[in-house]
Amino acid sequence: MSSYGSKKTLRAVNFICHAPQAREVSLVGDFNKWSPADHPMSKLPDGAWFRTMELLHGHHRYAFLVDGAMTLDPRAQGVTRNERGERVSLLPVS
Repeated sequence: MSSYGSKKTLRAVNFICHAPQAREVSLVGDFNKWSPADHPMSKLPDGAWFRTMELLHGHHRYAFLVDGAMTLDPRAQGVTRNERGERVSLLPVS
């Protein structure tokens, strides 16, 4: 039996949120217990916000918190709900 499939490998994932008028944007999700303080995003010169995350293989639920408002990622692979029943984005990582 190969141990290849059971390795806990991380993959770098780039998140981009287009919110040029926003004062602050954070990446929240099941990977950080939906904490807005854990992963603030950086504003780029074109007004988009950027963050790279190292995520484990599997499906991750996430959203952008734009000036305190939960915002779906229009580039997400799908939409699902979190524990509170809020609509959030879905990202498969392989």
